[in-house]
Amino acid sequence: MSDSSAIFRQEHADAHTRARTGTMFLPHGEVQTPAFMPVGTNATVKAMTKDWLSEIGFQIILANTYHLYLRPGVECIRAAGGLHGFSGWKGNFLTDSGGYQVFSLSSFRKITREGVKFRSHIDGSTHFLTPESVVGLQAGFNSDIQMQLDVCTGFGTEWKKAKEALVITNDWASRAKKAWLASDESYSGKLFAIVQGNFFRDLRKESVDSVLELDTPGIAIGGLSVGEPRDVYAEFLELSAENLPEDKPRYVMGIGTPDYILDAVYHGIDIFDCVLPTRNARNGSYFTKDGSINIKKECHARDFGPIDPECGCRVCREYSRSYLRHLYKNDEILSSMLASYHNLAFLHGMMREIREAIANGSFGAYRDRFLRRFSGGAE
Repeated sequence: MSDSSAIFRQEHADAHTRARTGTMFLPHGEVQTPAFMPVGTNATVKAMTKDWLSEIGFQIILANTYHLYLRPGVECIRAAGGLHGFSGWKGNFLTDSGGYQVFSLSSFRKITREGVKFRSHIDGSTHFLTPESVVGLQAGFNSDIQMQLDVCTGFGTEWKKAKEALVITNDWASRAKKAWLASDESYSGKLFAIVQGNFFRDLRKESVDSVLELDTPGIAIGGLSVGEPRDVYAEFLELSAENLPEDKPRYVMGIGTPDYILDAVYHGIDIFDCVLPTRNARNGSYFTKDGSINIKKECHARDFGPIDPECGCRVCREYSRSYLRHLYKNDEILSSMLASYHNLAFLHGMMREIREAIANGSFGAYRDRFLRRFSGGAE
């Protein structure tokens, strides 16, 4: 394994913000950025087929190391030819390290400098993961982008605990890189280190400096969108992103609403992911240019128009609000499928518009116009 080859080329830069377009060069094809990555925790995006994802135009999706390690296990996935052979998805996979699950399932785990001991949420069995073993798992999955094991801390954490978590994260990043460099030559996936530091300016700066020194092929920003107010998110996003190098892709973990995405692009972020678009879809919430609509409301019962007249996706072309409400009210599986398809197609179309706006020098005007209309709210 070598970390010498660049995986990102910047194409256009906005004159008034840090927004940019680019191309990521990954083992399973190029990815045009900025790009949203659908979340496929168990190597499947809920209620979506791989063919639908390809039809929409996605080039990369996310899967979860923690969940796949527990079931079906790395040996099964490796025997199938990695995640691509196992799932049939021909595009790229980014796998997160399980660090967020360490955070969100705090009652099930114990963190030490060596690694993290946790109980499976499935059967209660005990497991121990280290930065090195997590690199090995993701290599076994044949991940195109793999993330270091990190310690995420929530909003409101005191400085001392945030510092302790950062010291461990920095050490784990260094160990992860050594393990990644020692991976078998047949594995060509790229390692991303993660910026942490909670909501303390000195710790964020310390984390950025440590990540820059490590010089991994890409850089992620973690520990945001974990319960903090919107203005705090924006402040620490800017602080974390402002000193990141131009020649590496930048990834903000766990954001998936248009306003947060536009903030991230404004500050030069290239890729992002979130479960929210598909989770909201399963609860009957659809994105439109005029805000999100709640399909369960009575006002849609005899509305035979599309979800969004400006959206050209197959759901808006072929199904009415009335029918989609009928599916939701009757708890039909197709409701989740069509709503998920639309929400992901909406975000993919938004990303295409963002790239076009950056390329023609109008990103600022596009962002303002989009947010004014979207925040007006459909319902």
